Amino acid sequence: MTADPPIRCLLAPNPSPLTGAGTNTWLVGAARLAVIDPGPDDPAHLSAILAALGPGQQIDRIIVTHAHRDHSALAQRLAALTGAPIHAFGPATAGRSAVMARLAPTLPDHGEGLDHGFAPDVILSDGESLSGPDWTLRALHTPGHLGGHLCLALGDTLFSGDHVMGWSTSVVSPPDGDMAAYMASLQRLSETSWTRCLPGHGAPVGDPARRLADLIAHRRGREAQILAALAEGPARIPALTSRVYSGTPSQLLPAAARNVLAHLIDLATRNLVKADPDLHPEAEFALR
Repeated sequence: MTADPPIRCLLAPNPSPLTGAGTNTWLVGAARLAVIDPGPDDPAHLSAILAALGPGQQIDRIIVTHAHRDHSALAQRLAALTGAPIHAFGPATAGRSAVMARLAPTLPDHGEGLDHGFAPDVILSDGESLSGPDWTLRALHTPGHLGGHLCLALGDTLFSGDHVMGWSTSVVSPPDGDMAAYMASLQRLSETSWTRCLPGHGAPVGDPARRLADLIAHRRGREAQILAALAEGPARIPALTSRVYSGTPSQLLPAAARNVLAHLIDLATRNLVKADPDLHPEAEFALR
């Protein structure tokens, strides 16, 4: 590519405490476009995507960063209308770690919005690239928020999905979310000098290196808070959440509790904490 391709953002009308102003759908290219994260299954948003096409423009590829309904649910309808294939890492549970696959049958489904019916037409693996006349997107497998989460590199611009956002940190909710994988993916992304991140929610991130460092420090800080709380004695997740997330709005506490569970699973895997009787959201946790 000799010049940066046009990039446009269409905001889906699905605001909420967990999506911010809504899902960002990214259109990349001048004539043959890639659509990144079509968004929720909303007729108005589908119409907005199609209306954004000018004379001579067509949607060539549909790419889904991860199979949460606020990102993936519109993909099938958009594909049916445009003929564009859907690319993603895999179906909704693709990419789960061995630890999460083992725990999945014992963990409740919290209804995080997993798109169980999602299935891409084309599997997009780590390091693979897709190209149009004026763009090339390289897939980076960044599990953590979801096992099959992808970021997409366009030169030194990163379409960062829900992994790196400026307005909020990511929810990491087992078994779909995995804290160890999330931290490893943050570290991997921090090894490249990105000029900007274009996230799945919120405004562009203009200083990715600083944001990545802040996200890593934030999670390490939460881990330290959990360990400090357990140093005072065994505790269950509700008590730990109240302490670690003091001041958090009540509507966000269920998501915060799942972040705490993700940290505890990681700490247990590293033999720093133990669960009684088993590793489960209702267990009592203590330092080893």
